[in-house]
Amino acid sequence: MNEWWKKWRLLTDRGLQLWQFNGGALSAGQLKEMQAAFVYDKKQNPNSGDRVFRAQQLGGYNAYQGETATLTDTQQALIKGANYYSHIQSAEGHWAGDYGGPMFLTPGLVIISHITETPLPAEHAVLIKQYMLNHQNDDGGWGLHLEGDSTMFGTVLQYVSLRILGEDANSTAAQKARVWIHKHGGATGTPSWGKFYLAALGVYDWQGCNSLLPELWLLPKWLPIHPWRYWCHTRMVYLPMGYCYGSRIVAKETPLTHELRRELYTKDYDTIDWLKERDNCSPTDIYYPQHPVLKVMNKFLNFYERHHIKSLRKKAMGFMLDYINAEDQQTNYINIGPVNKVLNSLCIYKAYGNKSEQFRKHEARWYDYLWLAEDGMKVNGYNGSQLWDTVFAAQALLEGGVQKYLPEMVTKAIRFTEQNQVIEEVNEREKFFRHISKGGWPFSTRDHGWPITDCTAEGMKVMLEARAMPDASLHISDSRFFEAADVLLSFQNKDGGWASYENTRSAPWIEALNPAEVFGDIMIDYSYTECSSASLQSLMAFARTFPNHRKEEIASAIRRGIEFILSQQRADGSWYGSWAVCFTYGTWFGVEVLSEAQYIIQDARLSAALQKAKHFLLSKQNADGGWGESFESCVKKQYIPSDTSQVVNTAWAVLSLMRIEGTNKNSIDKGIQLLLQRQTVQGDWEQENISGVFNHNCMITYSNYRNIFPIWALGRYGKL
Repeated sequence: MNEWWKKWRLLTDRGLQLWQFNGGALSAGQLKEMQAAFVYDKKQNPNSGDRVFRAQQLGGYNAYQGETATLTDTQQALIKGANYYSHIQSAEGHWAGDYGGPMFLTPGLVIISHITETPLPAEHAVLIKQYMLNHQNDDGGWGLHLEGDSTMFGTVLQYVSLRILGEDANSTAAQKARVWIHKHGGATGTPSWGKFYLAALGVYDWQGCNSLLPELWLLPKWLPIHPWRYWCHTRMVYLPMGYCYGSRIVAKETPLTHELRRELYTKDYDTIDWLKERDNCSPTDIYYPQHPVLKVMNKFLNFYERHHIKSLRKKAMGFMLDYINAEDQQTNYINIGPVNKVLNSLCIYKAYGNKSEQFRKHEARWYDYLWLAEDGMKVNGYNGSQLWDTVFAAQALLEGGVQKYLPEMVTKAIRFTEQNQVIEEVNEREKFFRHISKGGWPFSTRDHGWPITDCTAEGMKVMLEARAMPDASLHISDSRFFEAADVLLSFQNKDGGWASYENTRSAPWIEALNPAEVFGDIMIDYSYTECSSASLQSLMAFARTFPNHRKEEIASAIRRGIEFILSQQRADGSWYGSWAVCFTYGTWFGVEVLSEAQYIIQDARLSAALQKAKHFLLSKQNADGGWGESFESCVKKQYIPSDTSQVVNTAWAVLSLMRIEGTNKNSIDKGIQLLLQRQTVQGDWEQENISGVFNHNCMITYSNYRNIFPIWALGRYGKL
């Protein structure tokens, strides 16, 4: 292992993941030497293999020592894969890993640290810089995510961040980026989120931004456009954005300010007509064009902005600051995600200063989001995917019977799941538009605290399985199960499906007001196949264990939910996956729930839907026995194969086929053979294409999927 890699160590505590540098203060020369140790060739694969973390965890690697001679080759591969995976499990039971990929997250932290005059430690900064340099495309730009084509949003934010981090304007990387920016019209074509960051930095004029009207928060709640109705991630991003807009936050001018004003634009900064640039967005970036309704609304709001009522503005700003403080306290200053994390930090800086207790608490938790891999340091898409990865892994291990061979591994995973159930309500829940929380499970940690439908469902499934295990210390009380079931029931939407964090709070037409050109379906929390399938599977398992708890309500919820799942199946037999790539993922969820529902619902449509799913999957199997999807499937919403089969897509496909009656075993055998062939000597699988997605257009890494799902598929096959 590289000597510089050894100077970093991941510390974990109840799920918190913190990279700590143990190399002492470094000279400029040593910083350059460390930076060189993280040079990465993205042409081989832009997705890191998490080699820094895994090399450290595997320092004491031992092959499985138990007896396996009587096991089949597939079962031996299962134990080998699980044994490898046990070596990278944390002491408290979860699996850490790279959850990066979006290229607009890391610049947000760099820019806000600069504005708030709170520089990142030198050893962090140099590896963040190297991460950006590693992922520059050949044409000089950067994409929205690390596998994407260059965009103005990605390129401008990386360029600005690199300059903040000390990259010389005359370096090869900087010159190539400037050429790309100028060739595509200059930074005035940055999408609205990019304009926001540039305005706060002082290298774009706030007049060039459409109104982020703070007074929206004072509207009557019954109005369908009140922000409380937005999807929570959208709500929690536009809350601090609106506060910053109302405050017209601008960083202190420095020589770099004037340099960037000269470098980013194709005309003199002082001659730009900012009002004309408000709706300017580079064609390279547009995924969701501005709707005519939004354009009309922007004209009205921009007019109001010139004549706004000061007393109303003051009242709105006061409420927004209270709301920001509440979100900080409810999440222990982690916040719901990395974008609102850094923006809340900026608001707190504006309100209280960077010496305040509130700001220091914010700064301390910046580092929860940072992840180190062989391609450098980046901001994760959350403070980690700890709970999510753990509950999937636990189910994979339990289904495969791995507890017989590696009992401590399974026990630790169950304990981590138990310890991260939310056990109390947040303060002032109704005032700040929060759904009930008690009994749910979050995506990452209890400290983060935002429960999610499918995380709650998968968490309860694990604990229901643990209930059957002889170790009583792994059991939770009946009341905690009841609270989890109650939360799931409360999440069901009128259409019978489940959204992500909350119920759907407005109608789909509100998507016409989507102001973010680079994302789709961000305005409300829609019902999803995956969230609905997980919730239904969990409620069915719960009903088997607790048949008398809200019996009729659960039966009704299941019937309505199955109708939703059936309605989401496409004519070709597939289901679209909204949270991973893509149709193999969505179809896995569709198949899992319908195959389970067959035991309690007598309906010929279920069998017919499963047969359609089978034919879809078989039609996409490659000659080598595997399946592989490009992330473009998510973007274009049609199946687009990748260049090669992928172990994660293959695992989802064979998991599905093994659930469907009448599937030709030869097709399953071929898929399993591909997983066996791709397994390394130690039991790992190599990192392949990016596998996660959100809002259709932005991909995100799940580095643990390459282990979890092949293990799950091998375990199910061993039983088959």
